[in-house]
Amino acid sequence: MSAFGAPGLDFSGINATKFAEIWNLFDKDKNGHIEDKELDDFFREMSKKILQKEPTDEEFKGIKESLMSAYDLQMDGKISISELAQMLLPNDQLFLLLFRRSVPLQSSVIFMKIWRKYDKNRSGFITTPELTKFISDFVEQSGELVSPEKINEYAQSIMQVYDRNEDGLLDLADMAQLLNLTDNFLLQFNIEDSSKAERKRDFEKIFQHYDLGGTGALEGEEIDGFVKDMMETIRGPLSATELTAFKERMLQHTDNNCDGKIQKEELALCLGIPLK
Repeated sequence: MSAFGAPGLDFSGINATKFAEIWNLFDKDKNGHIEDKELDDFFREMSKKILQKEPTDEEFKGIKESLMSAYDLQMDGKISISELAQMLLPNDQLFLLLFRRSVPLQSSVIFMKIWRKYDKNRSGFITTPELTKFISDFVEQSGELVSPEKINEYAQSIMQVYDRNEDGLLDLADMAQLLNLTDNFLLQFNIEDSSKAERKRDFEKIFQHYDLGGTGALEGEEIDGFVKDMMETIRGPLSATELTAFKERMLQHTDNNCDGKIQKEELALCLGIPLK
């Protein structure tokens, strides 16, 4: 039987692999947090380990409040994967935390640059070897000294945690969760119900956000990021294949000079935004 089965969890000697198993055991709905009943189940097991017996309701409440006070850094009544790692992992395993960014990734364009870089075969998924390459590059940039064996262990553990449908691949939504991509930038705007002046103002903000190169035209991953956010406001998370198809349709409708870019004026015309 697994070390994490009845009569209780084994929280001793935890490494990245065991941590992934614990996380998956409690994050049953795969939403990236342990909350509500999941949280109670987790802290009841923690209480058993701490007290070496079945806790009373008062003991359970006290231990839960104490641990939440120490580790619920966002104070949102939930435990994130980073918060749980700080609670359970020894210092030499905390490198796993670096892959769940403490500072959220706020740009879908930057996210798509990362995605395109590591989805080498354009399969629409990040495979374990591609994830291992991503981790290896991250290690090198961070200056950490991590053995190839440990990098492989991290790759397997991260795949286990973030591969929600357990197919051995990370899709766009899985990778977005891993990189802590924040809420869709476009959700703050309501152009349909705005005045002409407000629509023009909001369009300027939107275009500037996605035109990271400041060229006055969206291209490459800038288009990817815009299309991803735009379509996900309508229909939720996209697959990489769907994103590519929507991008091609967007270019067909907007790229009037067929240069593979979307000029500011072209996008404004497509969206019905008067710039003058």
